[in-house]
Amino acid sequence: MPSDPRQRRAARHAQPAGEHPVASPRKKPITVDRITDAALQVVAAEGYDALTIRRVAAVLGTGPSSLYAHIVSKEDIDDLLVGRLCSEVVLPEPDPAAWRQQILDVYVQIRDQYLKYPGVSRAALGVVPTNLSTLRVREGLLAILLTGGVEPQRAAWVLDALSLYVSAYALEQSLVQQRRRHSDQEWVLGREELIRRFTALPADTFPQTRRYAAELTSGSGHDRFDFTLGLVIDNLTQPQPQPQPQPQPTPASDTAG
Repeated sequence: MPSDPRQRRAARHAQPAGEHPVASPRKKPITVDRITDAALQVVAAEGYDALTIRRVAAVLGTGPSSLYAHIVSKEDIDDLLVGRLCSEVVLPEPDPAAWRQQILDVYVQIRDQYLKYPGVSRAALGVVPTNLSTLRVREGLLAILLTGGVEPQRAAWVLDALSLYVSAYALEQSLVQQRRRHSDQEWVLGREELIRRFTALPADTFPQTRRYAAELTSGSGHDRFDFTLGLVIDNLTQPQPQPQPQPQPTPASDTAG
């Protein structure tokens, strides 16, 4: 052992012969794709309500400030989520002979993407899409409608209406499934119980509800989804009723005696 304290300290910290310093593993850089992956991980495991910038940063093993080099706000993450899900949607070549089925098929894909992640369709509500993957799907849907002979203004508005319905439908399905996992949510009723309650209502106040309880509670799987989209799609090429002109009031001076 060296007598000089400085030499002893140097010997204590020296690497054993034949060994090399082990470099600490470098952290993966934060990227937009990694932020999106982490956000989807949070939604899949904990639901959309748990999605925050701080929670995403924790999944990535970093602080929220690291994310702000790539995003501006939570709404940016929403846009990324919807874009990622839309990137999985397969768009057909518009076919004038099959355009109705093509529209339904694309929206079924969007619905199923939303249902994979509980509540994620909320990210699509009230947001003007800017993500290129989201705009790609919107472009494809518009092309199908125009190929089917739908007037451009009507096509533009029906895209909003159908997208809103699909998002709301997926959100409702996610909420029901979430509540059914909790035994204390007694208000989530099965069909038989709903029919029993409807038919037990006072006949003088609820005659139609009692009579049509089975119809009001019918439908399994996505029957109502298919019905609603079909109802809209099948009427897109029908002539639009023109507003009737309103009679103009007679000027007071013409009626004066």
